[in-house]
Amino acid sequence: VRRSREDLASLHEQHPGIQPVLAIVQLVEELLRLNGDPGVHGVFLHLPPSSLSSRVLNSIQPEKDVDGRSDVNVGRLVCGGLTAGFTPPAASAVVEFLARHDTCLEGKTVLMIGWEGPLGVALQCLMQKNGMLVLNSQWSSANLQNQADVAVLVGDAHRGLPSSIPAFVSADIYVVSNQNVVRSSSLWVRQQQYLPWKLRTLKLQPLSPVPSDIEISRSQTPKAIDQLAQEIGLLPEELEAYGRTKAKVRLSLLDRLKEQPDGKYVLVAGITPTPLGEGKSTVTIGLVQALSAHLKLNSVACLRQPSQGPTFGVKGGAAGGGYAQVIPMEEFNLHLTGDIHAITAANNLVAAAIDARILHESTQSDKALYNRLVPSVNGMRRFSPIQLARLHRLGISKSDPGALTPEEAKTFVRLDLDPEKVTWQRVIDTNDRFLRKITVGQANTEKGHSRQTQFDIAVASEIMAILALSDGLADMKQRLGRMVVGSSRSGQPVTADDLGVTGALAVLMKDAIKPTLMQTLEGTPVFVHAGPFANIAHGNSSVLADKLALKLVGEDGYVVTEAGFGADIGMEKFFNIKCRASGLKPNVVVLVATVRALKMHGGGPNVSAGAPLPKEYIMENLKLVADGCSNLKKQIQIAHLFGVPVVVALNVFQTDTQAEIDLVCRIAEKTGATAAVPCHHWSRGGRGSVDLAHAVKEAARQKNNFQFLYDLQMPIHEKIRTIAQKVYGAEDIDLSPEAQAKIEYYTQQGYNTLPICMAKTHLSLSHMPEKKGVPTGFVLPIRDVRASIGAGFIYPLVGSMSTMPGLPTRPCFYDIDLDPVTEEITGLF
Repeated sequence: VRRSREDLASLHEQHPGIQPVLAIVQLVEELLRLNGDPGVHGVFLHLPPSSLSSRVLNSIQPEKDVDGRSDVNVGRLVCGGLTAGFTPPAASAVVEFLARHDTCLEGKTVLMIGWEGPLGVALQCLMQKNGMLVLNSQWSSANLQNQADVAVLVGDAHRGLPSSIPAFVSADIYVVSNQNVVRSSSLWVRQQQYLPWKLRTLKLQPLSPVPSDIEISRSQTPKAIDQLAQEIGLLPEELEAYGRTKAKVRLSLLDRLKEQPDGKYVLVAGITPTPLGEGKSTVTIGLVQALSAHLKLNSVACLRQPSQGPTFGVKGGAAGGGYAQVIPMEEFNLHLTGDIHAITAANNLVAAAIDARILHESTQSDKALYNRLVPSVNGMRRFSPIQLARLHRLGISKSDPGALTPEEAKTFVRLDLDPEKVTWQRVIDTNDRFLRKITVGQANTEKGHSRQTQFDIAVASEIMAILALSDGLADMKQRLGRMVVGSSRSGQPVTADDLGVTGALAVLMKDAIKPTLMQTLEGTPVFVHAGPFANIAHGNSSVLADKLALKLVGEDGYVVTEAGFGADIGMEKFFNIKCRASGLKPNVVVLVATVRALKMHGGGPNVSAGAPLPKEYIMENLKLVADGCSNLKKQIQIAHLFGVPVVVALNVFQTDTQAEIDLVCRIAEKTGATAAVPCHHWSRGGRGSVDLAHAVKEAARQKNNFQFLYDLQMPIHEKIRTIAQKVYGAEDIDLSPEAQAKIEYYTQQGYNTLPICMAKTHLSLSHMPEKKGVPTGFVLPIRDVRASIGAGFIYPLVGSMSTMPGLPTRPCFYDIDLDPVTEEITGLF
């Protein structure tokens, strides 16, 4: 080491400008990088044979191994798959050379000298396929006496050969190498085109009585996720596996299939539900199982990721139920691929940045704050890109930190957030009622800067809504930057961009933006992505999942997506918010109803989770059903406001009678539904929804006149009034003074052209959860109006709206357990 230093010092003394540079090449890592580069169609290793280890050769993707030496390509050659892979150019060149000089190779004896490893195996295989007898030998002149018609030597083995001048095939090798590169490019081009599905479905053997959901899920062995991906036309490089049964799908698929026509777009919505839910997810899964496993049509279900709050609280999971489930259901209902955790981390980073900024601004001078925000590093000060963007928004066109005037520096560093006007809350994915109101900043280190705030459930975060509405990474990053977290003391909105946190949020969310691929019990594909609240947000799975699926299924395929709560909430927001963001137009609405919910709307007693059903819901009661169909009629009419045909799916329970089922279907069709179909997917799987699949197929052929309910240029209060009157059936709206002031403020800020996302109870068409059926004669009170600027909507609050559920006396977690030996989970439903 000392001698090296001395030599380097001497070198510098003689040549002051020289700086020795060592380049270290991690060969395998570089090969893996080239494998993933779509601009590289072939990889050739120009290295001495001693460096071409098996590990190095097999690091090359077989489709790019134009030298044909990987185990996969040599194996394909040996097994006869010449069209599937590449043959080593040297081996091909030798055989082509021999064929040019001898029209009949069959029966000839060839002596191979010096050919070892994959190259030797490939050449021997090619010669044997041409009917030649192959001998292998080490070099010596004795071995050549009367043994062979041809000697093929590699490297320097020809030196001293006692015959005529040897023939070289180097030029031929070069030609064949180029041919392989061209062929690799052609194969890549074909791969980029739409690939027909080769779906292998899984067989179901339904039992009676129907076992528990987790028992059914565990009884079916899911396909490996890479196998499912291959069956539906995904390329290996478009998949990021998370274990054996789920994987992220890369957004590059949209670029690859951008010229591919979309399939049919089907929305599953529901009537106003009971607190037990009416099975929209189950209907969605049953429908795609019927379409793909029984009608042999391409279909993908797009579902929301469930929050763990309800999973351990009272509602349970959301993977469907019975023989219409996403599997493995325990993975679907728990962490999945960590998207909600990423949202929680990003959301709480914003919250931490807010309180830290308030503290630092209140305890430091302008100069001290500026020096800390723009520090000197190695004697140099520079603005970060996000700080330059803030300067630009402030109208300060300077990039040198030393050039700002004291007033400009003050404007730059002072957000002046009003602690009383911070609208951003922390989140956690657990039902915890004691976090609905908290005080932060009580430690001595926070110097008395405490304030009251709250926690929301993670899926209520605006970042979740942004994830669901973004159409790519760039769009998501812009939306994250636009999020308004509060107001300054002068009344100006403060954004995530102002806090300087946007880039960090994008980093936390870069994997969450990719939809997760799973499968149903019958082996059909499902995209699980995003899960925004259906009250203060729009309650639909992601735009990206729908777009990916519509390309994958092909022009004659079907994408079935689900909207949260009743059609008056989830469906209305799907049309007016999600379809505006995506530019997609639905072909059919599947409206889910149950006899149980219709009896409730007809005047039946209250239904609550965990309590036995009253006798009215177990015994036949045609009058309750007929009266309750008023809600079904209203929901069909709401769908028709948007110009989309409706198919009613009656989710049949064991207690329903045939007379009740027939009555509902007659009333639905008389009201204007294209079809009304009883569904038995819970007990029979996809076979129980074949009639529904046929009805959806027929309805999708109809021409629809899809339209939005309101024009975005309408004033905010008129958009709210339009929804209240046309969708809910209200006579008018009543704006509180606070709501009126907020509308004026948002209009002044230029937010008045955003769509409306009503935050209202899902248990009634009105704002009164106890009012069932079709309430009339009511005025809808608007208590407050808030804005999710990043997500891109205004949300009026109708009555009180809890964003943090609580745990009941006996939560679901009492029944959930883990076997420490088998690692099997029990108690999930």
